[in-house]
Amino acid sequence: MEPGLAFLARHLEALIFCSPHPLTTDEMKACLSEMLGTEVPEADIEAALQAVTDKFADEAHAIRVVRSGGGYQMLTKAAYQASVNIFLKQTSKKKLSQAALETIAIVAYRQPVTKAQIEQIRGVGSDYALQKLLEKGLLEIKGKSDAVGRPLLYGTTPKFMDYFGLNSLKDLPQPKDLAEETNQIGLEPATGPTDEAEQ
Repeated sequence: MEPGLAFLARHLEALIFCSPHPLTTDEMKACLSEMLGTEVPEADIEAALQAVTDKFADEAHAIRVVRSGGGYQMLTKAAYQASVNIFLKQTSKKKLSQAALETIAIVAYRQPVTKAQIEQIRGVGSDYALQKLLEKGLLEIKGKSDAVGRPLLYGTTPKFMDYFGLNSLKDLPQPKDLAEETNQIGLEPATGPTDEAEQ
């Protein structure tokens, strides 16, 4: 690896490690450009990113670098899921409740959507679940509907994408993918987070 590329790769590794959210290439470029006092070519950042990704793909590391939530972050590899899950179970907060999962699923697939539309699909009130999801930053208000009364419209946030390990809404499971897993909305994804809200 060229010295300049190795230098960038080490700094990107540090930035991805310390970032509290998936780090975008724009954020990397802005940080490196300010640090070096000159514009860093995007091609150099991409090459350095590939070097970091390749480094952690090696079995010697328990961590891997993945693209998720529109940026890059470090995650533990599946081989270490057992120990990580035990640790998270021992230290985690409460998971999303069934009501919150149902609500956020409806919003994800139907957004932008009103509270009345959510409740029509669920068949029960959703005030509490919506409030908790808004507090946790998984949902946000996208504006107001043109319907009578101008009800609020709800949609998902970048934090939602990161929480469920998605790069875009196109990555959401399609009905055909769920055919054999009906009523399994509350199942925790294999590498997903374990903490969050409850109703």
